[in-house]
Amino acid sequence: MKAALKAGRKEEVAAVRYLVAMLQREAKDSGSTLGPDAEIAVLRREKKRRLEAVEAFRAGSREDLAAKEASEAALIDEFLPAQLDEAALRALIEELIAETGATGPKDVGKVMGLLMSRAGASVDGKTAAQMVKERLAG
Repeated sequence: MKAALKAGRKEEVAAVRYLVAMLQREAKDSGSTLGPDAEIAVLRREKKRRLEAVEAFRAGSREDLAAKEASEAALIDEFLPAQLDEAALRALIEELIAETGATGPKDVGKVMGLLMSRAGASVDGKTAAQMVKERLAG
């Protein structure tokens, strides 16, 4: 935030301040300090809100507001842990399917539970669930 302040990037400063406020509010609501997993969950939730806003603004032909939300989502990305690339995620899914003995769509939950417990913050749950469903469907 200090670098953004010194460089005069007002939008970035405002976005970082908002994120800090959201983290503080979440800590206050929970009654204790947030651990790394809870902080990541808040950041992911905020990123998801920004991406949904981008879609809504583009549907309403408001590209200026969509660009602002997209830049905020990109800023939030800088604070999140690196995500597994598609190839690494597919390899991990294959490994877990073999480990759990999953054979069909009814086993998606079993694989996803294990995947999220092992990979956690480095995996986007929505993308992973879609990949697991596709793999177990065919």
